[in-house]
Amino acid sequence: MNNQQMREKIAAGQGFIAALDQSGGSTPKALKGYGIEDGAWSNDEEMFGLIHQMRSRIITSPCFTGEKVIGAILFERTMDGEVEGKPTPQALIERGVVPFIKIDKGLEDEANGVQLMKPMPDLDALLTRAKSLGVFGTKERSVINQANEAGIAEIVGQQFEVATQVLRHGLVPIIEPEVNIKSADRAASDRILKDEILRHLDRLPEGSEVMLKLSIPAEPGLFQPLVDHPRVLRVVALSGGFSREEACRELAKNPGMIASFSRALLSDLRHQMSDEEFNTSLSGAIDEIHAASTDKVPA
Repeated sequence: MNNQQMREKIAAGQGFIAALDQSGGSTPKALKGYGIEDGAWSNDEEMFGLIHQMRSRIITSPCFTGEKVIGAILFERTMDGEVEGKPTPQALIERGVVPFIKIDKGLEDEANGVQLMKPMPDLDALLTRAKSLGVFGTKERSVINQANEAGIAEIVGQQFEVATQVLRHGLVPIIEPEVNIKSADRAASDRILKDEILRHLDRLPEGSEVMLKLSIPAEPGLFQPLVDHPRVLRVVALSGGFSREEACRELAKNPGMIASFSRALLSDLRHQMSDEEFNTSLSGAIDEIHAASTDKVPA
């Protein structure tokens, strides 16, 4: 796939985006969920080696193809690694899966009810390297914990500032201001966030396109104006702590939104499984998430 073919696949593909981008502090938790306990590695290199083995096993599974998985978000080390002797982005592209890279460096402490992204001083160098490897786009996450208008305005402003930097490198940014689904005022946060995003979208130069990765809204269909916006290539949903069953049920109520799940995709996979068991489990998860992304139901 060339860049235009990748754009067309993301814009209109009948599938979802896999989030394979656990990093840093979340890696031990991901490995534990996969059945590898603390103590199985003695340093960070061994830990990241184990998570790369897990991701390689997923990517090379017969069911992990562009038929239902239209994109995959990678951690930086995964992007720089290899799968079956090929750079990971190239291995994905050959399977019909569009590669993205997680670029944020984690979250600041909460202020005004939100957690902004930490500084990314080396972002230009990372974007240049990602582009050279065939990566199509980026993903950058921040978190909204309270319906604080000033905080949400700041978080969306930061997201679009980073998105502008990404666009300058010819990559498509996935803007991810996650609303904490456990927040007591989650529905109010959703509404404030929608309005702030629309305000920034309307300011983007003509021809610019971004993607949005959002928590599934408390009110089904709330994000339809974002789905329909001419500057938005695709709106994808994070699972945000929902089980796969819950996430799929809620996602199916939102036309135009497709999944970009991590835990909800990988939760049943275990290191100890035979290849047949592993592939069967992953295939079932892919089928369920694909259905929620493509077969919508009345709210």
